Amino acid sequence: MGATELTRLTRRDFMKSGFVFGAGAAGLAAGYAAVPDVMARAVYAGKKDGVMNDRVLVMIQLAGGADGLQTVIPMNDTQLRNLRPTLSRAADTALSLGNGFGLNRSMKGIKALYDTGKVAIVQGVGYPNPNFSHFDSIRIWETADPMRKQQDGWLGKTIASNYDSQGHPLVGCACGTSEIPGALRDLEATLSVVNGKDTYKFNGTDAERAMGVIYNGTPGMYGALFDTSVFSARDTIARLRTAKDKYVPRAAYTDNVNLVYSSRNQLAQALQLAAQLIVSGVGAKILHVTLGGFDTHDQEFARHEDLMGYVDGAVSAFHNDLAAYGMADRVLVATWSEFGRRAQETGNAGTDHGTASPMFLIGDTVKGGTYGEAPSLAVGRDGNLKYTVDFRAVYQEILESHMKVDAKEVLGAHYERIPAVAV
Repeated sequence: MGATELTRLTRRDFMKSGFVFGAGAAGLAAGYAAVPDVMARAVYAGKKDGVMNDRVLVMIQLAGGADGLQTVIPMNDTQLRNLRPTLSRAADTALSLGNGFGLNRSMKGIKALYDTGKVAIVQGVGYPNPNFSHFDSIRIWETADPMRKQQDGWLGKTIASNYDSQGHPLVGCACGTSEIPGALRDLEATLSVVNGKDTYKFNGTDAERAMGVIYNGTPGMYGALFDTSVFSARDTIARLRTAKDKYVPRAAYTDNVNLVYSSRNQLAQALQLAAQLIVSGVGAKILHVTLGGFDTHDQEFARHEDLMGYVDGAVSAFHNDLAAYGMADRVLVATWSEFGRRAQETGNAGTDHGTASPMFLIGDTVKGGTYGEAPSLAVGRDGNLKYTVDFRAVYQEILESHMKVDAKEVLGAHYERIPAVAV
C-alpha cells in the first residue's frame, strides 16, 4: 500500500472491513492469553438484560455445496439406487442411525457423538425459490435473507445487537482465514480475524501508517473513538503475545489428510485456534471457520468421503479438547453450506448444484437425534429436492435456545421451533 493509497483511506473505509486484526498460529501454539476477568465480563455485558452467559457458537461453513444425500444417506430407499447408480454405493457402508438413514462411513467420530446424544441432525434444510449461484446463495445464508435485500450478516447483527464488542474485538472471530465472512459483517460489530500468520498484527502491509493517517484526518470525538478502538485492539494483541502456558491442546488435531482435490483451508488448525480462544477466556462468543472443496461435479464418491472424514476428525478433536477442559457444555458447533446437490448423479459420477441439505448441531447442550423431514427422492423434472425446514428456523434455535438472544431482532420474523437444543 503506497502513500497515495493511504491518503485516500477514510475512517469508514477502515471500519467497513470490520476492524480486522490477525493472530498467528505460531503465537497461539505458545499459549493464548487470558484477558483479565474484568475484560471478559465486559464482553458479556449485553446491551439488554438476560444476555449474561458464557455460551459460545462455532459455525463451520462447508463451502461449495455439500451433498446431503452422501452425508445423511437414505439407506433403504430404492430410488437412491436409480438416481445414483455409482454414488449410492455409500449406502452399503453407511453408519446406521437406526431410522432408515446412515452417516457416511467416514464420519465415525460424529457417529460416536450422535450415539451419546450430542449430535442433532436437521433434515431437508433450505429456503423458498432456491438460487443455484454460489455467490448469491452464500449471501442468502449469510444475511438470512432469501430476497437478498439485507447487507449485514446474521451473526454480525447478533453481535451488534447483543454484545459490547466495541473495544473487545475477540467477541466475533473468523478463524483460519484472512477475510471476514459475510455472516459476521456488520458496521456496528467489531470483529477480528485469527489467521495463519506468524505474528499478531493488524492486517495490511502498512496498517500502522494507515491508522495514523486515518486518525489525523478524523476530527473531534470521532478521532477519540477511533483512538480508543485502536488502543483496545493493541492492548489485546499485546496480551495475546505475552501470555504463556494458558492453553495446551488436549486432543490430536491434524490437517494431514489425503484429499482428491486439496483444500485451501486448514480446518483442524482453524478449530484448534477456536479452542484456544475459548479455553483462554478472551471473551469469544461467535466463531466462524470454513472448509472448501464441496463443489463435487465429478469424482464425488471419493471426494466427498475424504472431505467428510476431514470434517469428522477436526470436529471430534475440537469436542474432545473442550471436553478435557470441562468446557464442552458451553459450546455449540453448527454446520452450513450454501446448497445441497441434485438428486441424480451426472455422467462424471458427480452432482450439480441443488437445494435442500442437512445441518448438524453438535455439542453437549443439544438434544440428540434427527429433526425435520428428509426430502422425498420422488423429484420433479428439475431433479431438485424440496426443502422441508427453513434455514432461518435453525438459526432461530441456535440464537434463542443456545445463545439466549432474541432471534426475531436478528431474523425479522418468528419461525416454527426446531427443538434441537436444550433450553
